[in-house]
Amino acid sequence: MSNSNLFIETERLLIRPFTLEDIEPSYLMNLDEEVSTYTGDGGVVSKKEIERRITENVFSDYKKYGFGRLAVELKAENKFIGFTGLKYLSDVDEVDLGYRFMKEYWGKGIATESAIACVKLGFNNLGLNKMIAMVLPENIKSIRVLEKLNFEFEKDSIEDDLMAKIYRLTKEQATYI
Repeated sequence: MSNSNLFIETERLLIRPFTLEDIEPSYLMNLDEEVSTYTGDGGVVSKKEIERRITENVFSDYKKYGFGRLAVELKAENKFIGFTGLKYLSDVDEVDLGYRFMKEYWGKGIATESAIACVKLGFNNLGLNKMIAMVLPENIKSIRVLEKLNFEFEKDSIEDDLMAKIYRLTKEQATYI
């Protein structure tokens, strides 16, 4: 699958592959300690680390797997507001749904809208039959998003030395695709 197949447009969002121009706004988003609280990163991440994650991890995921985390723009504002997308986790042989947004866009349904688009991409375009999502137990709002999408709690797990809840969704459970 080419990167051109990773452009998704929803009612309010443009979801697209990351570019180098997304490094700065990604860094600024992660400067917000409240945003960083729910990431498992253990606090604010340096600009150099954000750049490394995008250039080494995200870009290589596009090449290797044909998908990865995607930048999200709010169409009305034509600006980067966070990311969403699927990531192959080789250590557990699973595809993980993830998202992170600037705090000013929380509580507006954007995580749900972008996550639905990524679930559809995974099941309808990438041929996936299942996916997981990992969330910190205290991230109640993110858990609610997953439950809206019919993800079911599977187990507690230790990820990066933190307790995480693992949720799973099968294609059959995604009745909205």
